[in-house]
Amino acid sequence: MSNTPTGTNTQRKAPIINCHTHIFTGDHVPPWLAKTFLPWPLYFLFPLSGIVRLFRWYYNGPYRWQFMPWYKKIARLINSWKAFAAKYFITLALKWLTGIFLSIHAVLIVYHWGKGLLKNGNPEWIKKFDSAENWLSARHVLLPVNGFVSQFLLVFAVLLFIPSGRNLIFFVLNKTWGLISKLPGKQTTELAARYLSIGRHAFHKKQARTFSMLKNQYPADTGFVVLPMDMEYMKAGKPKKKARYRQQMAELAAVRRAHPNNCYPFVFADPRRFVPATEEINYQPGDKIYFDYDIIKEGSRNKIVLRDCFIKDLVETHHFSGFKIYPALGYYPFDEKLLPLWKYAADNGLPVLTHCIRGTIYYRGWKKPGWYEHPVFEEFSGRNANGDMQFRPLILPERKNMNFSVNFTHPMNYLCLLEEPLLRKIIGRSTDQRLQSLFGYKDPDTALSSNLRHLKLCMGHFGGDDEWKNFLEKDRDNYSSKLNEFPASGLDFFNDTDNNASRSKTEQIWKGADWYTIICSMMLQYPQVYADISYILHQHMLITPLLTQTLQNPGLRKRVLFGTDFFVVRNHNSDKDLLGLMMGGLREADFDVIARENPREFLEKTIAPLEQT
Repeated sequence: MSNTPTGTNTQRKAPIINCHTHIFTGDHVPPWLAKTFLPWPLYFLFPLSGIVRLFRWYYNGPYRWQFMPWYKKIARLINSWKAFAAKYFITLALKWLTGIFLSIHAVLIVYHWGKGLLKNGNPEWIKKFDSAENWLSARHVLLPVNGFVSQFLLVFAVLLFIPSGRNLIFFVLNKTWGLISKLPGKQTTELAARYLSIGRHAFHKKQARTFSMLKNQYPADTGFVVLPMDMEYMKAGKPKKKARYRQQMAELAAVRRAHPNNCYPFVFADPRRFVPATEEINYQPGDKIYFDYDIIKEGSRNKIVLRDCFIKDLVETHHFSGFKIYPALGYYPFDEKLLPLWKYAADNGLPVLTHCIRGTIYYRGWKKPGWYEHPVFEEFSGRNANGDMQFRPLILPERKNMNFSVNFTHPMNYLCLLEEPLLRKIIGRSTDQRLQSLFGYKDPDTALSSNLRHLKLCMGHFGGDDEWKNFLEKDRDNYSSKLNEFPASGLDFFNDTDNNASRSKTEQIWKGADWYTIICSMMLQYPQVYADISYILHQHMLITPLLTQTLQNPGLRKRVLFGTDFFVVRNHNSDKDLLGLMMGGLREADFDVIARENPREFLEKTIAPLEQT
């Protein structure tokens, strides 16, 4: 594919920019992602590091065997045998009987493995299998297969080489123990897919190799926003010592130097790192403090100047292009430790890209008691004796970690950054006088002298394809209709239908509105808010029609970004497939807006200007 249209008088198009990709390796991921999906201690049986090692062993060993002379000799012998067997009825019959014979043994082995573990199976089918086994034993049909190793090899051979036997084993598992009821739900299935995706596509030890795999699927001048992950605080175990967060960022800086016109890395920012260097997790002697700054006066407002620190090196020396956060790992995007960084980003035009979708990567530790109430938003709790409305912090009732993570990820949290009264509330409660001085806080009733309304934000994944579907299905919902009723503004987050201030409005929207409507409304009301279509575009039959409709709104058209979520989305589609689906599914002008024009606006402070031709 070429980014240059055919013809002699056409102007060269700007390169495509994929605004949401990952190239971290399996070593950067903690081992116990199955924690909270499986009870203790079962999750220790499924370490991600083991999956990564398995794929590394396979691709460095068995995968390469097919190119070896000895392997080709064996393959020719097997092919000759298959050709011979196909010629004669007697050989086909022997092959069929052998398959049935081995499959029966494999089924009975698996039956005995699970019989003692699953007590609530189907009693009728258990009796039938016991009777069938006794009948076969009485006629000396069954051979003794003793020892776990021998049994495992036989079952493995049947699963691998005998399709009918493989189907029979799964049929038995279903009928005997009700396996269907034991199968994992959607979220567990997604976790398994994530395990395999990381194993298959992050088995390389170097990010540079993964970046090459990504880059080679696109035209040569394509740019990529590369988003690292800092999962050392999610309580799912520790990544390898040689692949900790700081090493990951240093390696990503090297990829940036090697591909200055293609790689636009972001700094991952977790508020739990914003501590004195010696208190930071995995601190090494000689490490710089993670983030530090001075406050200078610029007119009537304060401005941040970075001191010598880790983030300054990444942004001002290695030219990282923005910041990435993943609130589902256990924090709010308005955590007060992050606010000075957001002030620095806003004043310097650096974008912040945030995870904004339900997912399988989230905080795995014990939840703190204070988490069950929202730090900023309120809910109506009745009236007092005088008839006045009473409010209390919004209750967050979810108990399971995977459900509770939605509260951290909810798009309305970003109103607490963009809306000065909400930001003032956060800063007013802080005991950090330096933070209050930075934003010019005086008292609860006086506006801040500096705010974050100009902060450039991107809602990664646009809320999720499930929320897009939710929007489409809510044909009688009051909130989802607001984008049609008020196409220039969408939802009103703070006023009632009579345009009067309403303290209960945020509660109603938090609980009742779909994320697609919320995000679109924010994009319409705050010109620095974007959303990318990463990951969700694999559901192209659902996404493309609504995306096309979304791009017809002039206020939304300039705020949507193309992104794929490589390599996480690979369990659904390859990136070249997703690129083709978007280029073929959208009008050329629409694709160019989200993949060429809007990304350049999003990265304008850190991307080289397009050469004039």
